Amino acid sequence: MKYSYEYKKQCVELYRQGKWPETPVGVKQKNFHKTIRKWARMEEACGPEVLHHKSQNKVWTAEEKYELVARVLVGVSNKEVAFTAGIDDGLLYQWVRCYKMKGYQGLVEQRKGRPPKEPDMKKKIVPAELTPSEREEMIRLRAENERLRAEIAVVKKEIALREERCAAQLKAKKLRSSRNSAKKDTD
Repeated sequence: MKYSYEYKKQCVELYRQGKWPETPVGVKQKNFHKTIRKWARMEEACGPEVLHHKSQNKVWTAEEKYELVARVLVGVSNKEVAFTAGIDDGLLYQWVRCYKMKGYQGLVEQRKGRPPKEPDMKKKIVPAELTPSEREEMIRLRAENERLRAEIAVVKKEIALREERCAAQLKAKKLRSSRNSAKKDTD
């Protein structure tokens, strides 16, 4: 549920006076009181502007995330670091977990969402124009690739023929030995 800045401010002021505001309909009292305590701690740590509803989420850089994660890893509590930064402790917990699993690279912004199945949906990379010297080199390299492919094909064919000859010789040798043993048996 979204609450206005004025309502949050009023709830925090009542909490500081030792009173609780009326719990909104559809919200459990325990959860609502927990939320008010959270607002009070956040306001105390970051000032009243933290209670404003942000129209757009802040994009955290990897360095900023690392500073917060490092404080948690040093021994400061997760909630305390989250309150001083003005973020939800669950988000900070995710950053710590990613850092522990993937290192600093886990804090770098990853592409969100499911990867596209269709190759047409992927971004097409337009190659840069080639200079005349690069074009000549590419033509030379393609010709060299073709020559090497032909050489490899010849070598493979020679190997196959050699194996075929060896197999034929082996077969002939077995056939002769079986004939010789057959002659010896009949004698």
